[in-house]
Amino acid sequence: MLQLPPLSLYIHIPWCIEKCPYCDFNSHKLQGDIPEREYLQALIEDLKQDLVYVQGRELCSIFIGGGTPSLISADGIERLLKNIAVLIPFRNSIEITLEANPGTIENKKICDFKAAGVNRFSFGVQSFQQDKLTHLGRIHDPQEAKNAAINALNVKINSFNLDLMHGLPSQTLSDAISDLQTAIDLKPMHISWYQLTVEQNTPYFYSQPILPNDDLLWDIEEAGQKLLAENGYRQYEISGYSQQGFECEHNLNYWTFGDYIGIGCGAHGKFTLPLEHKIIRTTKIKHPKGYLDKQRSFLNNRISVVRGEIAFEYMINRLRLFQPITFDEFKSYTGLILKDIDQPITRAIDKKLLVKYSDHWEVTTLGHRYLNDLINLFCNHSA
Repeated sequence: MLQLPPLSLYIHIPWCIEKCPYCDFNSHKLQGDIPEREYLQALIEDLKQDLVYVQGRELCSIFIGGGTPSLISADGIERLLKNIAVLIPFRNSIEITLEANPGTIENKKICDFKAAGVNRFSFGVQSFQQDKLTHLGRIHDPQEAKNAAINALNVKINSFNLDLMHGLPSQTLSDAISDLQTAIDLKPMHISWYQLTVEQNTPYFYSQPILPNDDLLWDIEEAGQKLLAENGYRQYEISGYSQQGFECEHNLNYWTFGDYIGIGCGAHGKFTLPLEHKIIRTTKIKHPKGYLDKQRSFLNNRISVVRGEIAFEYMINRLRLFQPITFDEFKSYTGLILKDIDQPITRAIDKKLLVKYSDHWEVTTLGHRYLNDLINLFCNHSA
């Protein structure tokens, strides 16, 4: 029997000052001023059309991503959050995250965003070395990145994340570990540390920059994970490391196959409908011009996840986490029974990617290393 999981809200702000050459997110280089008031009003109208999916729940988290959400004024974010709270109740301990580019935020703006209701920041640092930032097309410099973290600490924000990449063009092992040590020294509660990947239809895909080889990437990952662990950062998901109790609630809801409303250009939503015994996904109009066209619907696509794809949809999210998967959680969040996935589970166990216990599964060290292989065992499996 399908059960309602927790509910989150994702808000997409699509504009950036510059489009980074590695980025395949739905972001658009800013031409002139942001139509802030018009866009914020559209977000609320978009949300109203999705209220049918709330089904009596509170919001456990809000994540304002992009793009560069810190381009929106603090007053605008405050109005937006107040309008949302009128439509959907907030959990008392709700986590509200704002992504911010260090080049577009300073101490006063951090204070203002906090006063507006933001209690967690995610700073897109990527590197603390100027040559790497230049190659990545970032608009901030190393000192601005450090200042963002220092200012967040000074205003006593509940939590903040530093987003850091490794495997960058011309990056050495010492470069990567130096970046990581600099991040750790700034005392963030959370670090997202992940390898640069070259995605299709990006400038990097066509220019093909020379990246570190597999042996060097493995050395970087091993040394980095050791350094993070020595400094109290526990790896709780593939690219997420946090001090105890500072895991990102929003991402945890994603990875545990929770529900989320997605509003804004190109935003995705996922909803459980117990009475209809199905799971649906929604996507909103991608381009700002189309999204702001009052003659068009915000909704671009709505699909039901077919039964044969539910196990894969669940596992592609849930296997990211470094915590056991209970049988009860799997059954209540997917509506499936254990017998439905006997075949891929058996193959995973045979390949030593997964271990089965009396009431749960656990991913092995080998399974985490070859996560894509493990996930693919569930792909196209008919439940």
